[in-house]
Amino acid sequence: MNHEKIEKNVGLMGVLIALVISIGGLVQIVPLYFQGAGTNPAPGVKPYPALNLAGRDVYVREGCYTCHSQMIRPFRSETERYGPYSLAGESVYDHPFQFGSKRTGPDLARVGGRYSDEWHRVHLINPRDVVPESNMPRFPWLKDARVDGALVASKMTALRKIGVPYTDEEIAGAAAAVEGKTELDALVAYLQGLGTNIKAGN
Repeated sequence: MNHEKIEKNVGLMGVLIALVISIGGLVQIVPLYFQGAGTNPAPGVKPYPALNLAGRDVYVREGCYTCHSQMIRPFRSETERYGPYSLAGESVYDHPFQFGSKRTGPDLARVGGRYSDEWHRVHLINPRDVVPESNMPRFPWLKDARVDGALVASKMTALRKIGVPYTDEEIAGAAAAVEGKTELDALVAYLQGLGTNIKAGN
């Protein structure tokens, strides 16, 4: 079949393009289901505790992923700045994953424990108080908004249905674990946990 015939027939070209994309996608995606590194948790990686899970939802809701990636590439320039490169097994309990592709701000995959809780609180309420040149927006409303314990428990139940191994005890205790906590508390807990599980597993 010569190229001229394909190029002049829009329908045929569309079918062939769809076929090539489908084959390429299958070649890349199907093998991942048979590789344990992509489907099994890395050593030390556990499902998010209730407060951290609530914080992750705040992180997603506020669009933090649009400026902060959570995937350190295996390049010296990245590992020297951010720490060990990211492993697929670190993200098996992330639904959806937060790899990201844009870094207006730094990568956060290993930010846990780098700063104090108070630093994070001040930074989230007004970033310029700790980083004068920052262009990150302020999130002052997080200190007043309360975490909904019943909602966290229902999210844990939903996540269990898709493979996150939450126990009945963890789900039953979710509301108590976040009682009286603000969304700021939850987001700080989430940030402080990033990258710490994998460190503990090594």
